Amino acid sequence: MSSRPHDSARAHSVLPPWLAHALRAQRGPVPWNAVTRGALAAGPLLLAAVLADRTSLGVVAAVAAMLAGINDRPGGRRVSVKRLGAPALAGAAGLLAGVYVGDRVGAVALTAVLTGLGLLAGRMSAVGPVASGAGTQLLVGAAIGAGMPVPESGWSRALAFLAGAGWLLALRLVLPTPGAMTGDFRFDGERDAVARVYDAVAELIDAAGAEDALARRAALTAALDHAQDALAGPRLRRHASSSAERRLHAQYAAALPLAEAATALAWAGEPLSERSSAGPRQLASAVRENAPAGPLPAPSRSGPALRALDDALLRAADAFDQGGGGDLHTRRRGARALLRAAFGAGGREYGLRVALSFGASAAVAQALYHSQWYGRHTHWYWLPATAVFLVKPDLGPLASRVLCRAAGTVLGALLFAGLAAVLPRPGGLVALVALCGALIPVSIRHFAAQTAVATVLVLSLVMVGGEPQASAARIAETLLACAIVLIVGHLPMPGERGGQVRARLAAAADAAHAYLVHVLADSEASDGPVRHDGSVREDGSVRDVGSDGRAARWTLRREAYRTLAEARTASALAAHELPAVARHTEGTDEVAAVLERLVDTTTACAVHLDDTGTLTDEHRERLAELLDELAEGRRRVGLPEPAPQPQPVG
Repeated sequence: MSSRPHDSARAHSVLPPWLAHALRAQRGPVPWNAVTRGALAAGPLLLAAVLADRTSLGVVAAVAAMLAGINDRPGGRRVSVKRLGAPALAGAAGLLAGVYVGDRVGAVALTAVLTGLGLLAGRMSAVGPVASGAGTQLLVGAAIGAGMPVPESGWSRALAFLAGAGWLLALRLVLPTPGAMTGDFRFDGERDAVARVYDAVAELIDAAGAEDALARRAALTAALDHAQDALAGPRLRRHASSSAERRLHAQYAAALPLAEAATALAWAGEPLSERSSAGPRQLASAVRENAPAGPLPAPSRSGPALRALDDALLRAADAFDQGGGGDLHTRRRGARALLRAAFGAGGREYGLRVALSFGASAAVAQALYHSQWYGRHTHWYWLPATAVFLVKPDLGPLASRVLCRAAGTVLGALLFAGLAAVLPRPGGLVALVALCGALIPVSIRHFAAQTAVATVLVLSLVMVGGEPQASAARIAETLLACAIVLIVGHLPMPGERGGQVRARLAAAADAAHAYLVHVLADSEASDGPVRHDGSVREDGSVRDVGSDGRAARWTLRREAYRTLAEARTASALAAHELPAVARHTEGTDEVAAVLERLVDTTTACAVHLDDTGTLTDEHRERLAELLDELAEGRRRVGLPEPAPQPQPVG
């Protein structure tokens, strides 16, 4: 029994990276709340439409609910409005455009319009995850609108699409999370996210001096990113309006100095006693139970990082008692930054590939449809809609996506063929849609499983809508879409390949540079053991920096770690492509690793400067080495040079 994980890891290590990635699946507890929402979304909507004799509109609403279910991830209710609502609006707009263009132009003009939409959606997707979801649903909606034979008007179909996604969003906002009724259940997602930050702090402290310290620090970054997103969702008012939400904001803000101290302790690499992590664990329990922090066990104050940890625990206890709110330390991206992401090298490359894949698949689908090569079927839109999901890099490397999509489609189509032969119609098919909706939140852990569930759901909708069993056509068009996207994915493009990876890496390098400049500027301002407010400790060491300086530092630190995580993810995905594609981003993972060490070292320097006002020789030497290594790495992978590098000072 104990040898199985080792044997599995060893088997994955000898496989090609693209194949190993295709076999890897996420793990975790079953999200029963999302499963419940999925069961109550597409199936009941379809049933209501069938009973009202509006089956075609019910099919559209069920498709929208399915797409919203794919985007229904853990987090706060407020952020789900943006995560589910923005893609739904884009999907409805795409559907409306597809209906009116498809009814008025011929095949060539329709293909040109869809290609242009692909270029727009691809550039949008380079902005961020929500924009990527919006771009995907824009194209899927356009394909469905242009190709699905529905007697209702375009506006009716668009409203049905919004109703389907809106119903799932309403369930997300109204239904409480099972087992999370402590306090105001409206913020159970935010409460869990903040508690996970304190858990991650404790796990990083426990990992100090161990081999998995770097992985624990990355997990802390992921927890902070998730909590920051959960708390920073859209709101009508500028600030938190309820005491429960203000309390969560204060608890999140109190975790930032703890995370800083824990990172410095992990950087030092010295094992610590269990008592050091007891305080953060107690705070995590207090967040989950919506209870006061209570007396916290104090760690030893034998070094700068441990003293910073103790001070941060004292501040956290005070914040838990007062609960007066706190800054989330987010840096808002202006219109210029968004346009730079969309029209920069990454957006340009991604936009061209999406446009070519979507346009080529639409052209092939139109040619097959009008030539009646294998029958004049009414679902030619499957081909371009499938290509949209295949060309998305945030779903994994290209080869892995293609392999998983093909395997999942074959499995789902064969499974549906067997079920369709025995299930009553339409009642049995409606129940199957409800079951698939419930399985989507679990299936998203692996792209092949998600594809299999979505295939069964879509084929059920097609049959409920009056079409004959279409498993064979679904398999054929999916394999054709896989071939198109594989070809387009390996075509040479204007400019340098790997633009999206380099764009994210450049953003991470700039953020790390800004963070380092700020920390070293603080070291110059605090000349000696004097606080920024003019007071001193009894031992003559610096206890704190000014509140404005700390707030700016934590904002820059959060930005540095967030952009670094995005760059590491993009680089890792690129490394798992087929060799012909992966070679274009060789070395970017090494630059990201140097940046990671640089940001960790900068954090350790900040904590040490708070305590002593000076840097040690070890800090200065480590910074100098990392800056030289980073400069060499940037030249090697072709990243532009930032502003003049800061020099470590004492």
